[in-house]
Amino acid sequence: MEHIISADVVEKDNAARRADLERDYQSLGERLDRRDIAIDAIRDKVEKFAVAIPSWGVGTGGTRFARFPGAGEPRDIFDKIEDCAVIQQLTQATPTVSLHIPWDKADPNRLKQAASRFGLGFDAMNSNTFSDARDQKLSYKFGSLSHADASTRRQAVEHNLECIEIGRTLGSKALTVWIGDGSNFPGQVNFAKAFERYLDAMKEVYAGLPDDWKLFTEHKMYEPAFYSTVVQDWGTNYMIVQELGDKAFCLVDLGHHAPNVNIEMIVSRLIQFKKLGGFHFNDSKYGDDDLDAGSIDPYRLFLVFNELVDAELSGAKGFDPAYMLDQSHNVTDPIESLMLSAVEVQRAYAQALLVDRKALAGFQDANDALMATQTLKAAYRTDVEPILAMARLKTGGAIDPVAAYRAAGYRAKVAAERPAVASGGGGIV
Repeated sequence: MEHIISADVVEKDNAARRADLERDYQSLGERLDRRDIAIDAIRDKVEKFAVAIPSWGVGTGGTRFARFPGAGEPRDIFDKIEDCAVIQQLTQATPTVSLHIPWDKADPNRLKQAASRFGLGFDAMNSNTFSDARDQKLSYKFGSLSHADASTRRQAVEHNLECIEIGRTLGSKALTVWIGDGSNFPGQVNFAKAFERYLDAMKEVYAGLPDDWKLFTEHKMYEPAFYSTVVQDWGTNYMIVQELGDKAFCLVDLGHHAPNVNIEMIVSRLIQFKKLGGFHFNDSKYGDDDLDAGSIDPYRLFLVFNELVDAELSGAKGFDPAYMLDQSHNVTDPIESLMLSAVEVQRAYAQALLVDRKALAGFQDANDALMATQTLKAAYRTDVEPILAMARLKTGGAIDPVAAYRAAGYRAKVAAERPAVASGGGGIV
């Protein structure tokens, strides 16, 4: 297996940090031992936890006002795969890439070869019917799978079926469908008819799934439609997957809800009814900001994982969620942001594993609100960084991924190799 970053660079950086890490790990282990928690068992679980990288995440994002290209931006999917390989090499937490068609469309066999060079696999396929592709016959300006025009709906269905076929060759096992369909003015669409058309179209897509695939449907309260969206919340999403069948599941993007919505309770509900498909991890302050995971509300991320770990440890039936990052990097190096986000997701998982669930259940049954919430905070306040770093070290990653990445000079190297992109207009990438 090839490595983009020289192993010597990683080993040198690790050597300078190893002694301090071993002391910190031993100290934390002694403190956890007093709580009857075996630190090595937590580390072993962290080592196995992985989150997928979205191919579009390694590019520089933007807003509807402007986009400011970054140095060394990937020119195509093959550059993106190399950037994803760097993230996996240094974090050992991101072994799969999630493709977005048509932007990442290429010979599937060539894609497999490119990814296998670095030991990467492919996660869920993502279709695009929220914007118009080059040479596309019919426009999605007024919708795709719910469009009033049957020919436009057919085009959107065929695109999703094509994504499935590409994914079959790549070894993917899921298709994620998110649409921007909706309305910007009252009266613009008939809510019931639009939803009915969407369901009919999605049933055709569902029928094209291989037996061992899953279909993830994604809800979003607003944007690009601002008055209404066809799949606006988790309740509607749940109705959709119930209507479609056993292979359909709800996907939860942390930024796709109304402000202050209790996302962790939504997660619990979907687990309880066996329809939680997975996550797009990011963070937000005002809306669907697509900020780095854990950068704004790390406690919320922990509370989400508290529900996930509770389901994992209790052996919840049908519990097998897919995890992916979904972020827009406007002012940071995308590789650095994705590395840190992968670490933050692992951090929330490790902290949730530290929750004293027997004590928590007792406090809940006794209606002791104060001690119940303190039980959660005791786990959240624990600095699990030594566990995360030791997991990376044991699996061949970097103790400090960002430091090793900067020492390697990768961004400067690809900036010299990849032509600079001229500054463009608005548009989120």
